[in-house]
Amino acid sequence: MAPELRVRGFSTVRPGTVLPAAPRSVDIARWCAEQGWPVHPLAVGRKTPAGNCGGCRAPGHTHSGCTCPAEGRWCHGFRAATCDAERILRWWRSAPEAGVGVSCGPAGLVVIDIDAHGQSLPDRDCLLPGIPVPPQVDLTGLANGYHTLALLAALRGAPDPADDEDTLRVRTPSGGLHVWYRAPDARSWQSSAGSGGGRALAWQVDVRAHGGYIVAPGTWTRAGTYRALGACRKPAVLPAWLAEELKRTGHLPRKSQAGPWQPPPRARQAVAAAGGGGQGPLGILVPVLAEVAACAAQSQGTGFSEKLNRASYTAGGLVTAGFLTHQQAEQILQDTAAAARPGQDRKAAGIIRSGMSAGARRPLYLRREG
Repeated sequence: MAPELRVRGFSTVRPGTVLPAAPRSVDIARWCAEQGWPVHPLAVGRKTPAGNCGGCRAPGHTHSGCTCPAEGRWCHGFRAATCDAERILRWWRSAPEAGVGVSCGPAGLVVIDIDAHGQSLPDRDCLLPGIPVPPQVDLTGLANGYHTLALLAALRGAPDPADDEDTLRVRTPSGGLHVWYRAPDARSWQSSAGSGGGRALAWQVDVRAHGGYIVAPGTWTRAGTYRALGACRKPAVLPAWLAEELKRTGHLPRKSQAGPWQPPPRARQAVAAAGGGGQGPLGILVPVLAEVAACAAQSQGTGFSEKLNRASYTAGGLVTAGFLTHQQAEQILQDTAAAARPGQDRKAAGIIRSGMSAGARRPLYLRREG
């Protein structure tokens, strides 16, 4: 009987077994773009953005007014991030070992960044910014961000996000954890650092959102690989209690008001690919999709089914008229419905199929520009 081998990272295998290959960076970047998450290269083996071109490295040069991102160069990190398939292929062909960063703001992501650094414990009043920890709370064993986030959740009577199996979670090489969520609305939720950013959510717990980026799952660095945990690979909507905590800690500027609803990133991509502008399919779809998205404010009594059917009917007409492909329209509707009614994908899929089928019999011919 052939001897068994043990390979780090894999269970017991036998000679001749083909081990699964690690995903290529370009495949990771493509997958992220398919989710509607703009990506940019990271320096090989590191978690920092790849270097700028010579001109952008000149003293005093900033991203403000720089034309490099618009011209297809990856200068200025997350500000150059893209979902464009051709640009992604070109970037990672020139730097195949580069890692993958995701620009959180345009992706509509709010990521809870939990660290597990070996640091001295700060004063009790510095563990949870703005929240005094009562003396009767025993802090024995508290040592990192996992513990302070769990403490915050316990004080709020909420589940610990680090244990949330219904959203994408990524283990970092240093032992930390990235808990990925979708922003609950169109406002510019801010990262913990940078211009307009808020304070840390807790000691060793930061936030990555608008004005920041996050390392994509599967990315390799010299310290190790960022590995997704469990089976979930999609971010859930940011829990309401966490949204309130982020408001309290300054991750949503007080002057920021909820603006008009914006389509999900994939919707904007699909319409751009179809050549539609404000007067094209996006202009027709936005009002009816906004009605579906508004149903997220209440769990029932909003006419969700009727509104989704109306949006699906409109999309079906645009498909028949040739402004969108069936796949593009279906994805737009599915993304919007999932944000409004998480966990009701099967119900939404039935409404979408029926509505698009009916709308397909009534093409919506729009006047094309030019």
